Amino acid sequence: MDYRDQLNTWRVLATDDVEEDLSEFVQYLLFEKMSKQAADAVLEDYDETLDELERVAGSLKLVDNPRLAKLGYRRINFKRHRYYFLYRIAGDTAIIDAMYHELQDPDNVMR
Repeated sequence: MDYRDQLNTWRVLATDDVEEDLSEFVQYLLFEKMSKQAADAVLEDYDETLDELERVAGSLKLVDNPRLAKLGYRRINFKRHRYYFLYRIAGDTAIIDAMYHELQDPDNVMR
């Protein structure tokens, strides 16, 4: 465990790609599933996952996928939804590069 995890000092940066991913998921829930309640719940879970990442970024293990692990990627799951972030550590910052639904295969969609 990194000392920053104990001090709650990780900076978290969500890339533009993550913001696009979130927008696509929310728009799907709003316009395909017609559920503002579901969209709001995902947005709340998103924010809570960002907060959690500030506390635990260095303590989570590298992903199991060998190609992504070699690039330094880690994963944090949302608490109440089937989404997760792929992120990497750079200094004192957790950089989130992608948001996925757990049914997606990041090997086939990672930008």
